[in-house]
Amino acid sequence: MSANLEAKKLIVDEIKDKLSRAKSVAFVDYKGLTVAEDNAMRREFKKNGSEYKVYKNRLMLLALNELGIQGAEEYLQGTSAVAFSYDDEVAGAKIVCETAEKTKKLTVKFGLLNGNFVEGKEIEQLAKLPSKEVLIAKLLGTLNGPASALCRVLNAPTQGLAIALNAIATKN
Repeated sequence: MSANLEAKKLIVDEIKDKLSRAKSVAFVDYKGLTVAEDNAMRREFKKNGSEYKVYKNRLMLLALNELGIQGAEEYLQGTSAVAFSYDDEVAGAKIVCETAEKTKKLTVKFGLLNGNFVEGKEIEQLAKLPSKEVLIAKLLGTLNGPASALCRVLNAPTQGLAIALNAIATKN
């Protein structure tokens, strides 16, 4: 085998590894994006435990087909880049959509969510969700609410008695 073919196989293996590890993946068209905009977006990805990479369409298609993911053929045309989100499903989609909104140059082609093919519109909807930390905080607040209310109700008679005794003590 030629060295070029071996290098391409290594790249396909790298793509497959990243696709299998990622919780969500967004495939985007980055045509017209400036170097400064691209670098700013890459910094955001790095800060959020995500990765943004440009691969050849044919190599991405090979990796997707080897993983059994169908339906990407029509989307992998022209300029394509891929955003991998490893820690949080929402982080990569949010960065892509925020950059698309700011620059008006980036468009979401399609994506993968937990290994399943999704349309670009679904990735955009995913980006509108709050981050994982915010959702957990809301859940904990909801779960903590009834317990806090119960504590206040149980504490009220004791607190009322203490206030009454203090009022009597200061009166004399």
